[in-house]
Amino acid sequence: MELNGKKIAILATNGFEQAELEVPRDRLKKAGATVDIVSLTAGDIKGWDKKDWGRPVKVDKTLNEVSANDYDAIVLPGGQINPDLLRVESKALKFIKDIFDAKKVVAAVCHAPWLLIETGIAKGRRMTSFKSIRTDVVNAGAKWENSEVVVDQGVITSRNPDDLEAFSAKIIEEVKEGRHTQRSAA
Repeated sequence: MELNGKKIAILATNGFEQAELEVPRDRLKKAGATVDIVSLTAGDIKGWDKKDWGRPVKVDKTLNEVSANDYDAIVLPGGQINPDLLRVESKALKFIKDIFDAKKVVAAVCHAPWLLIETGIAKGRRMTSFKSIRTDVVNAGAKWENSEVVVDQGVITSRNPDDLEAFSAKIIEEVKEGRHTQRSAA
């Protein structure tokens, strides 16, 4: 139980890639972390599972009920729909940026680096993403790499569902080791 006493937020809304929410959630819980699904509204959010709508996931807390002080890390699942909806929500962007500014782990997979672009976190960082948003990441000032997981001072990125085991393991390692606290000011 490497993460006993640690709290991690997974920020998502309708259209999250099913595996990109469920795999990290399950791995983090298995490691002993308390994991909250945070969203724009209460109730359930519905995933996207490869080519069609997936299973609903219960929202634990809304953005109005949380702050960066509540968590040790944030996980941002991808899918095309989810991060595109979240990147126009000022409360979502503020929550992500507040966690980053508090020198806590920020992890984004697939299309979720769009949120790191929107918050300004991507600029000057080594990152990866789903291949279709590589140009977006580069244009935001990041150094894009084609690797299953890239870590740059507590900012963790991965490409796609095939990378989820490495992505989840790296989140556990970074939160456990407290490496994120060594991040220099952005």
